[in-house]
Amino acid sequence: MGKAKKTRKFATVKRMIGSRDSRLKANADKAAEENKKKDADELVREIPQVASSLFFQYNEALRPPYSILVDTNFINFSIQKKLELVQAMMDCLYAKSTPVITDCVMAELEKLGPRYRIALRIAKDPRFERLKCDHKGTYADDCIVNRVMQNKVYIVATNDVDLKRRIRKIPGVPIMSCGTGKYVIERLPDAPEK
Repeated sequence: MGKAKKTRKFATVKRMIGSRDSRLKANADKAAEENKKKDADELVREIPQVASSLFFQYNEALRPPYSILVDTNFINFSIQKKLELVQAMMDCLYAKSTPVITDCVMAELEKLGPRYRIALRIAKDPRFERLKCDHKGTYADDCIVNRVMQNKVYIVATNDVDLKRRIRKIPGVPIMSCGTGKYVIERLPDAPEK
């Protein structure tokens, strides 16, 4: 016959909490501090919501000749709808307007390849004003939102739903989009009465 194995009886060993256990108060405080640091380091992408009744009470900088900040898909939609960019902008606003294009938008158009060579040729038109970008990366949506937040002298021309949603949260910035046969503008103020 073999030797009988002895087993420990349940709960005879005293269990101890480890020094790294999350139930200890000191460890919980450390975890809370680390979460605060992470939140502070992250880039803020949300803009605080402002009541829509406050729009255009403060934006006196928006006057003709209008500067229209053009996005990549706006040019592509204009080509699809067979609209001449500068002329259609003037027809929409009833005023002189200069399309403005950033380096990020140009880089985005160049990345799209040969299928979008017509859009690239339109963007290189001498009537377009060119803005230099001094930030890293070529994400045009962030670039446009940052420009508009810094100085509110631009009308943003885009058909991108996400970009429109982000710009609507910034007070005093109108949005132009490509409709059927013409351009449509949102939230352009009426002429001030004097």
